[in-house]
Amino acid sequence: MKIAHLCVSNFYIDGYSYQENELIAEHVRQGHEVKVIASTETIGKDGKLTYVKPATYMGEEGAIVHRLDYIKWLPHKIARKLRIHVGVYKKLEEFRPEVILFHSLCGWELLTVARYKKAFPDVLLYADSHEDWHNSARSFLSREILHKRYYGPILRRALPQIEKLLCISLETMDFVEEVYRVPRERLEFFPLAGHPVPNSTYKKTRKMIRNKLGLKDNNIMFVQSGKQTKRKKLIESLKSFTANKDPNFRLYIAGVLSDDIKKEAEELIAKDDRVKFLGWKKADELTELLIAADVYLQPGTQSVTMQNSMCAHCAIIIDDVKSHAPYLKGNGWLINKNNSLTNIFKDVSKRKVELAKMQEISYKIAKDMLDYSILAKRVLY
Repeated sequence: MKIAHLCVSNFYIDGYSYQENELIAEHVRQGHEVKVIASTETIGKDGKLTYVKPATYMGEEGAIVHRLDYIKWLPHKIARKLRIHVGVYKKLEEFRPEVILFHSLCGWELLTVARYKKAFPDVLLYADSHEDWHNSARSFLSREILHKRYYGPILRRALPQIEKLLCISLETMDFVEEVYRVPRERLEFFPLAGHPVPNSTYKKTRKMIRNKLGLKDNNIMFVQSGKQTKRKKLIESLKSFTANKDPNFRLYIAGVLSDDIKKEAEELIAKDDRVKFLGWKKADELTELLIAADVYLQPGTQSVTMQNSMCAHCAIIIDDVKSHAPYLKGNGWLINKNNSLTNIFKDVSKRKVELAKMQEISYKIAKDMLDYSILAKRVLY
């Protein structure tokens, strides 16, 4: 099939492992002809938002990428907020896709793809949403002007042409229903996901990495990863972990420490030789670390690494928020006012023999719900 991924309402970053990249790569692997129509917005080598020149090239996922400029008759700052581009319809006409997946609901070009769908009614048009109250509409101007009075009306006008709105979390579904006034029945849960690690690969890799780390079979390995800001609650993790004196516990931290917690975190890490700070890890290195681990620890803000940890057979300790509800089914612990992280570490000590079963449940959930090879097929019918 001919599949167009439109990344004009969000940024497209070459070679990353965001949902857009993973779905594009899966469609290429599955033998489809894939093209990406993207904005010039991306992330630079310094990790900051930047803009590149319009171009056409072969992307790292194996699909042709067309980066299109913003319209010139508006100031660039306004055009990129309104997300109006040059030549989107023309690119669609040239490619004649059978399926369009429009990433993120915020922007003018939803009207363009809706117009294309009207002209070619056999085309399957899906749109996905990552918006929620944590990362969208956080200021009055953004909420009341951009989202409620600009993005929302555009989405509602395009809605009759869209097969389904795919939302990455339950909180995203709430946001789309409340802010954009889209009926709940038009929304479908479409989670951030990963690549479940087959049992044979898991056992071999786990043994190798644990041996490298000097871990014994009775060691319980916890991992917390990512850019550790106050919102990630690493300090809380370290205080609760070091308060538990279980000699078999090990905590590995992969990522970077933000300046606002660095000094205190380093002091806590230095006080307990069961805690190791590994620094930033590449995606494949992090996957190996998760395979070696028994429990993934995420007491703070949400991250797709949690889903990846389940694909790597980890039990999970996560914050008790609505969007985490689909992922916990006897495979871990929720942190809330009735169950502190300190109490959870105590419970892990008591229930060590149950960990293997929890890990199996995580992996089953991942295979059933979090496999990008399966999710990629859901937009093809």
